[in-house]
Amino acid sequence: MAKKKRLIIPVFTPFGGCPHKCVFCDQRGITGQSGMPTIEEVSAKITEYLVTWKGSGRREVAFYGGSFTGLPAGVQQEYLGAAKAFVDAGKIDGLRISTRPDYIDADVIERLPGFKVEVVELGVQSLDNEVLALSGRGHGVKSVEAAVGLLKEAGIEVGLQLMPGLPGDSEERILETARAAAALAPAFVRIYPTLVLRDTALAELYDAGRYAAWSLTDMVEVLRKVNRVFEKAGIKIIRMGLHSSKELEHSLIDGPYHPDLRGLVAKAG
Repeated sequence: MAKKKRLIIPVFTPFGGCPHKCVFCDQRGITGQSGMPTIEEVSAKITEYLVTWKGSGRREVAFYGGSFTGLPAGVQQEYLGAAKAFVDAGKIDGLRISTRPDYIDADVIERLPGFKVEVVELGVQSLDNEVLALSGRGHGVKSVEAAVGLLKEAGIEVGLQLMPGLPGDSEERILETARAAAALAPAFVRIYPTLVLRDTALAELYDAGRYAAWSLTDMVEVLRKVNRVFEKAGIKIIRMGLHSSKELEHSLIDGPYHPDLRGLVAKAG
């Protein structure tokens, strides 16, 4: 029997809840969106997707593009409430959000289940403290471990987003991050190799000769090994590389980008 396809409706909140911009980040260049959506826009987008979707699998609303749990509690509740109305109406099965590891605490854990948030994707990027510091993340590895523990205790599915090739990274550090991430036993991971995008601190480092972008060849070789780490652990990599878009094409300065990065890694073995 064919597997029923899942519908994930993406709602982008660019930089929403972010305390500062990490060196690599340009949400506008990735999503093509610079402002926070209104509640009316959220509801309209969900409705639009549901009207045009012809599948029969699980339906979810996903808040991406910022640190959702860093938003003021009232704002979080407004967005989640708008999406949960569709859950209550039987049109959506559950919600998911993306956020920073250090923005998960007891209050957040208490709030999320009531709004039917069943999946939290943590923007981990690296599990090396030096790489995290050089990238301006503002948190360390212990914050990641604590967040994963809290979410799992609450019965919330955890996904990890990794970004190999950040300042200070090396092949061994990337592989150590993969092994450490696998040890946390997430439900899935996403891997987005670091790209140099316009209007980011990383672009300034690149222009000043203080950061060298990874070549596609070198990154594919590292990801081939990373892929094996997660395969051995039975953890799915649900995305490898950013989706192709006109916005990304305009913003990209340098880095290991390919529209079919997963395919290249698979061919490399």
